Amino acid sequence: MAKRALITGITGQDGSYLAELLLTKGYEVIGLIRRSSTLTIERISHIQDQITLVSGDLVDEVSLINVLRDFRPSEVYNLAAQSFVQTSWTQPVLTGEITALGVTRILDAIRIVDPEIRFYQASSSEMFGRVHSVPQDELTPFYPRSPYGVAKVYGHWITVNYRESYDLHASSGILFNHESPRRGLEFVTRKVTNGVARIKAGLATELRLGNLDAQRDWGFAADYVRAMWAMLQQDTPNDYVVATGVTHSVRDLCEVAFDAAGLNYEDYVVVDPKFIRLADVDLLIGDATKAHEVLGWKTETDFHGLVQMMVAADIDALAR
Repeated sequence: MAKRALITGITGQDGSYLAELLLTKGYEVIGLIRRSSTLTIERISHIQDQITLVSGDLVDEVSLINVLRDFRPSEVYNLAAQSFVQTSWTQPVLTGEITALGVTRILDAIRIVDPEIRFYQASSSEMFGRVHSVPQDELTPFYPRSPYGVAKVYGHWITVNYRESYDLHASSGILFNHESPRRGLEFVTRKVTNGVARIKAGLATELRLGNLDAQRDWGFAADYVRAMWAMLQQDTPNDYVVATGVTHSVRDLCEVAFDAAGLNYEDYVVVDPKFIRLADVDLLIGDATKAHEVLGWKTETDFHGLVQMMVAADIDALAR
């Protein structure tokens, strides 16, 4: 009998890649989506006929209980969140409701319906914020620098709390920045690669960005969802940093992206103070030794390959 998995946030970047992965492994995939008059499913349109989409909401625990009772998944992957850091300053309460308390609601629904369900929580490197040590691993203290980071810390610790209080198989993946051609345009990686494509096509003459010296540990989202799945296959639940262990600045990102299109970033990039965060995170770099040793996980796509892939996809999309 095929395993059945429920994915919240299935219409997002990670949800789409995870759904693809689980389908290749023979899973029956259930995707939780918020009821809306305008449903956005372009990231999963190519597999829509292979998955089941159901209505539910992380702000409504009753809807989560009903979905769990109706479909009885053996695994739940909680990828849903208000996930744009910049927006979390203008919508801090909404961010807390979904990204923090939403985790409690789905954990509690699992506790009520079936404590044997295995649970994955999408934690974030933004929890480290003003970092206490470099690189960051599972024991590095958290010091979040945004409402989003604060909400993710809550979601992380409530997962630990339910694991220890109710003996749930609940694991958190502390994922560092992971990107792809499916990334939203509001994220800096996609903003840059899409900007390059528009400039190359003659549709724009400049790209306005914030702090070019901010550094991140960027990887490929399709690599990272393999780690999510591997966590729920372990006999014992635990928390894992998932990262490349290599850091690059936004300036590096611009240089590689513009070079992929035969352009010089210095001719087009303009620093605009309005894009600088109120409290930025300067240097994030992860130590994924535990994931390597316990999960057998490793990355397959490096930074240059990732950025070049994204630029090519955006150029192709504009051409079409």
